[in-house]
Amino acid sequence: MNTESFQQVTFVEIEPDQSGQRIDNFLMTHLKGVPKSKIYRILRKGEVRVNKKRIKPEYKLQGHDLIRLPPIRVSDAPAPVNIKLDRVASMQNFIIFEDDRIMVINKPSGLAVHGGSGLAFGLIEGLRALRPDAKFLELVHRIDRDTSGILLVAKKRSALRHLHEQLREKKMQKRYHALVWGEWPANRFKVKAPLQKNVLKSGERIVNVSPEGKPSETRFRILQSLAQTTLVEASPITGRTHQIRVHCLHAGMPICGDPKYKDEVGNATLASQGLTRLFLHAYSLSFIHPFTLEQVTFKAEYDAQLNNIMKVLQ
Repeated sequence: MNTESFQQVTFVEIEPDQSGQRIDNFLMTHLKGVPKSKIYRILRKGEVRVNKKRIKPEYKLQGHDLIRLPPIRVSDAPAPVNIKLDRVASMQNFIIFEDDRIMVINKPSGLAVHGGSGLAFGLIEGLRALRPDAKFLELVHRIDRDTSGILLVAKKRSALRHLHEQLREKKMQKRYHALVWGEWPANRFKVKAPLQKNVLKSGERIVNVSPEGKPSETRFRILQSLAQTTLVEASPITGRTHQIRVHCLHAGMPICGDPKYKDEVGNATLASQGLTRLFLHAYSLSFIHPFTLEQVTFKAEYDAQLNNIMKVLQ
């Protein structure tokens, strides 16, 4: 049994960067291990005060608000996630760039961006373990577990808001490299096909082109013609689940090594030559830095497996 007691009243002052967050969401993060029902109960009973006043769960915090927290007993709290220290330490090598606002990561293929669905932990949990003193670390966007490459993490809530606004206004440019089967037509610059997501009973997500799906568009550019394959640059205009993978399949040229939207014969051929992962890599990301307000671009290098298969095909 994991039992922890907070026997005294404590006070927390909200930093200006945390303003705008709901009090209930703040408490769920600040009081890790406390059941959600207990958090809403102490709010409802007025045991949590902000600036000496009772507040509702939807109250939005302001900079320099002073929160009063009552003594709290945490019984049978979930055990902390078991994260192997060597795996956490290795995540330092994934960091391309870091300052006090953002962290730019080159995520390896096979690592989920967050825990869940049977996974003990993901990238963000590992980064929080790597930076135990960081008050705020949140994913700005996501990429598939099988996809490698650029991933952006915000280190301040104000930076997260700024970057999310760029995503909404399509001011953030993402460019992926994908190796596809066949010869990509020189006159095919984009694929526009509505995508519909289906979740199977197992929890697996399958996406297919459907008239009932959401409008989706990906722009393409040929980078290099290789043996039986083409290396293309894919720029998603919309951000649907598995969008680039399904659009390539729809175009008749599935991505090499794709375990889901696949060419089984082709995948087996390349596996014998050393490619045992999806060849989809988030190569570059351009956006406006949330503090300097300058346009910045970051690039993520290929891993050894992608570099090796490129040499084989060349």
